[in-house]
Amino acid sequence: MRLGLIGLGRIGAFHARTLAELDRVDSLVITDALPSATAAVAEAVGSLVSTEPADSPEKLLASGVDGVLIAAATNAHPELLAAAVDAGLPVFCEKPISGDIAEARALAERIAGRDERVQIGYPRRFDAGYTAARAAVASGELGWLHTIRATTLDPAPPPPAYVAVSGGIFRDCSVHDFDAVRWVTGREVVEVYAVGGNRADSLEGASFSAVPDVDSAAVVLTLDDGSLALVSNTRYNPRGYDVRLELHGSRDSIAVGLDDGLPLRSVEPGVTFPAGPAHSFFMDRLAPAFRAELAAFTELVAGTRPSPCTVADAMEAGWIAEAATLSLREHRPVRLAEVKA
Repeated sequence: MRLGLIGLGRIGAFHARTLAELDRVDSLVITDALPSATAAVAEAVGSLVSTEPADSPEKLLASGVDGVLIAAATNAHPELLAAAVDAGLPVFCEKPISGDIAEARALAERIAGRDERVQIGYPRRFDAGYTAARAAVASGELGWLHTIRATTLDPAPPPPAYVAVSGGIFRDCSVHDFDAVRWVTGREVVEVYAVGGNRADSLEGASFSAVPDVDSAAVVLTLDDGSLALVSNTRYNPRGYDVRLELHGSRDSIAVGLDDGLPLRSVEPGVTFPAGPAHSFFMDRLAPAFRAELAAFTELVAGTRPSPCTVADAMEAGWIAEAATLSLREHRPVRLAEVKA
């Protein structure tokens, strides 16, 4: 299988190595806006798989690839995704499909009917714990759910240049929790209430409020069956990268992420869990999930499975992020129907 990869920054370079190690992938065609990045990745993975640099995305799309992966900057996603679909290629695109929800909606409408071979990047759908939690919900063994807790705590804030174009913590970070809640429970979000703060602005001279954005946030999601999901996020969790999900039901309660890499320190006498070392970043916490995600894309390219995360799925997570952004700004609950109108 010959695959194209557009965008070779941190996540793109990571994907290149993962793709190079997949048995189905025979060759890669790669490109980045920075020729130096293309050269560096070609050198890094060239010993693992046949690797061909391309001068531009246009040349890559015309190079006879079987499918294309988009890991470029967010503002480039809509144009690249549309071009790949227009070329008739299966596409993997990192989230979001656009940083602007109106542009995302327009793109979704434009490619409707031609998007069955588009996969959007939400790796928690491929994490063993999240997969097991989804199966537990589907089996009914938890009974009816009343409380879901979802957490993404970053060890350190991203660079200011990234924060400025990220779209805010809900669109950039919380959206992974929003998608996980939908996917694991099989329910839709009907209402959102969000709060946030910038304590680090006064303590460390950070610049989130200047964007404007928040460095820590909490969101209450009301699901269509009346259950409540509590989403917690921060950019300041120096003990490590904390990604968890709890599901509390009328019969049982389960958790994802309670392994020895959990970045928490118990102060209970005699308790040695978690043993550590703590997960330091998303690339180590979710490495198996990323591999499974890209392996799934090769199956999509081969025509042996449907898209495991559709454009419609990405739009739903995006609408929740929009509602949370509006809720924070206006200090009130926001119905999903309002932002979709």
